[in-house]
Amino acid sequence: MAKKETPLSEGISKNIVPVNISSEMKESYLDYAMSVITSRALPDVRDGLKPVHRRILYSMSELGLTASSKARKSAAVVGDVLGKYHPHGDTAVYDAMVKMAQNFSHRYPLVIGQGNFGSIDGDNAAAMRYTEAKMSKMAGELLRDLEKETVEWRPNYDSTRKEPTVLPAAVPNLILNGTLGIAVGMATSIPPHNLGEMIDATVYLIDNEDASTEDLTQFVTGPDFPTGGIVFGQKDLHHAYASGRGGVVCRGDAEILEKKGGYEIVITSIPYRVNKSDLIVHIADLVREKKLEGIRDLRDESTKDIRVVVELKQGAAPQKILNFLYKHTELETMFHFNMLALVDGTPETLSLKRILTEFVKHRIIVVRRRTEYDLKKALEREHILLGLKKALDQIDKVIKTIKTSRDTIIAHANLMKEFKFSALQATAILEMKLQRLAGLERKKIEDELIEIEELIKKLKELLGSAKKILKVIKDELLEIKEKYGDPRRTRVIKGGAKILSDEDLVAEKESVLVFTEGGYVKRTDPGEYKSQKRGGVGVIDLDTKEEDFVRTLFHTSTHSDLLFFTDKGKAYQMKMYEIAEGKRATRGKSIMNFLSLADNEKVTSILPMTKELKQSKSSLVMITLRGIIKKVAGDAFKDVRKSGLIAIKLKDEDELLSTLFVNKGDEIILSTKNGQAIRFKEGDAREMGRSASGVKAMTLKKGDELIGADVIGPNGKQGEFLVMSTNGYGKKTALKEYKVQKRGGSGIKTMKITPKTGKLVVGHVVGEEITEIISMSKKSQVVRVPFLSVPKLGRQTQGVRIMKLREGDNIASLTCL
Repeated sequence: MAKKETPLSEGISKNIVPVNISSEMKESYLDYAMSVITSRALPDVRDGLKPVHRRILYSMSELGLTASSKARKSAAVVGDVLGKYHPHGDTAVYDAMVKMAQNFSHRYPLVIGQGNFGSIDGDNAAAMRYTEAKMSKMAGELLRDLEKETVEWRPNYDSTRKEPTVLPAAVPNLILNGTLGIAVGMATSIPPHNLGEMIDATVYLIDNEDASTEDLTQFVTGPDFPTGGIVFGQKDLHHAYASGRGGVVCRGDAEILEKKGGYEIVITSIPYRVNKSDLIVHIADLVREKKLEGIRDLRDESTKDIRVVVELKQGAAPQKILNFLYKHTELETMFHFNMLALVDGTPETLSLKRILTEFVKHRIIVVRRRTEYDLKKALEREHILLGLKKALDQIDKVIKTIKTSRDTIIAHANLMKEFKFSALQATAILEMKLQRLAGLERKKIEDELIEIEELIKKLKELLGSAKKILKVIKDELLEIKEKYGDPRRTRVIKGGAKILSDEDLVAEKESVLVFTEGGYVKRTDPGEYKSQKRGGVGVIDLDTKEEDFVRTLFHTSTHSDLLFFTDKGKAYQMKMYEIAEGKRATRGKSIMNFLSLADNEKVTSILPMTKELKQSKSSLVMITLRGIIKKVAGDAFKDVRKSGLIAIKLKDEDELLSTLFVNKGDEIILSTKNGQAIRFKEGDAREMGRSASGVKAMTLKKGDELIGADVIGPNGKQGEFLVMSTNGYGKKTALKEYKVQKRGGSGIKTMKITPKTGKLVVGHVVGEEITEIISMSKKSQVVRVPFLSVPKLGRQTQGVRIMKLREGDNIASLTCL
């Protein structure tokens, strides 16, 4: 016979209550979460303390560890806190006490520590058996009047004694020292502030109950971090103070100092909660990984004050390096306000006004309860003094009554019965010393009684007037300000911190761009090319591959935009500093690393677009190999997407040769490889759309083609036309020898072309500002010669040798400095 199954419910004990596991998990987790929120992680808005900090300070006060007393071992304090009030780990209690003693963690430390209490470098404090501690004077202000029944008390964890639920707190500690806490599902982050500013704001709020947060910010300029530094953004601060949430940019103080042989950056403060040692290690890592160049040495010269020295190499750009440190290290951080605290046991996000309002409410209660306590004690004393005075007035009868009584108890009863004394008065009379019978002693009792009666009157008046209570709060706050007020450590800058772009990390300086026929590009320092006499052999520039040669060479600022135009009529854009910097003898990198070019597409022209050009109303002129010209508005290429834009629509077998900027009234001069040149006004070519084909600029003879184009400005009559041939011959010719023609003509002779000179390769308009020229050959020979050493000759001459070329080499390009 099969065994009969027992229902599950029958197997459950009567002492076990079945519950739904989902509901039980939710309720248990919520209980745990609320315990963490209210009893561990979040501070109370009234005294700005979490339970562990409150218990540490109260325990120290019980041990008598005031600011004027002798310090005791930290282990004794921790043990007292654990045994009486905070049954958790000793490490948690000691760590909390250590933080309260650190002058880089708390703006106004609440504990005075003796021994190793850690450092801003992240060093741990010594073990609690080695250190000693006592309360600071500021902690004493938090505990002031605690003995006068000013706050509520509750049983400790084992109900053997009582502890305060909150401290009387004569200062708004929550906003003075700030706090950081992570609870369950919420967190708090409040920065420290200056005591003087915060008291001024509180006093103003007491006098002006309807004051807004905006009104209070005329006193509270911003956080005042113990580590100093700079805070940016008054608008961001006002938003954070009004809403309780927000973020502000914080920077450490850093100064660029000039010293013999170069510069150094000296860091004298760091942002709050930044580990100095980690910051230095991060900088060192950036240098080691070659992400940050130009640093020769990094030293920590800090003693009591912070001083980190970043020594720079000779020639390094100090502002560029400092900007890099701001952008890529903790020298600049964002401090996020999240002003969350417990109000009546409930977590709330608070504005600056709300925090100070809750503090004032707390102080009103404290002052009222303190006054009631003082009044009660004064009334008790008055009662005793009245009894003593009455007894002294009838001292003979009183003494007789006491003498005739059999014992103290009967004497006590007889005094109450015969003289109508209260029990307290009768006790005081029995305990009175005979010296009280002296005349002066009797006078003291009478004087004390008058003082007590006057005090009672004042205390009653104080309790009956809310305004007088507020005045007491104000006076006490101003007294504390006078006693502990100190100057701000953190500077507040009204404007927002400049968001550093990549451009800010690059020093603006002149640089030479070199681009080869094979598509290799680099930028280099102009100082790499030393000046030589005319006819010199030159120096090696970049290490080109066989049959590669330099096509373009010019100088511009590292912050300039570069417009790249290709033979296919497309335009691309990038910054000069984005081109990899290289030495004179290095090859550079392929342009394909920087631009998205097609396989059969070649860059034929590179145009630097400076800040001045962007602001002008210049036009762009494009010249093709077959003599076509097209003019477009300059702003058509201010923003070019990564994939490029169509710059000109080309006809079959034509290529885009050159692109240049022109202004209204300029003239254009074109030159061909067979030595022809034409000069015409820029107005002869009207502006067109980006995809148009253009119009004829010059009529070319069979076998001829354009090799260059240039612009003649307003002072063109005083300028010269510099030409150079493939075999290194060159000259200057006055521009006035070139008559202005109509666009589309065949031009006039500009150089006598012979087998000795070779074909024309360069044609440039030059002026008085040119001091030197750099010419480069196809095999990368470079010569830098004074401009005045190039002779001024007529149009139909062949020129003189500018550069002596090695066998099989030809001139590739020329640039003017």
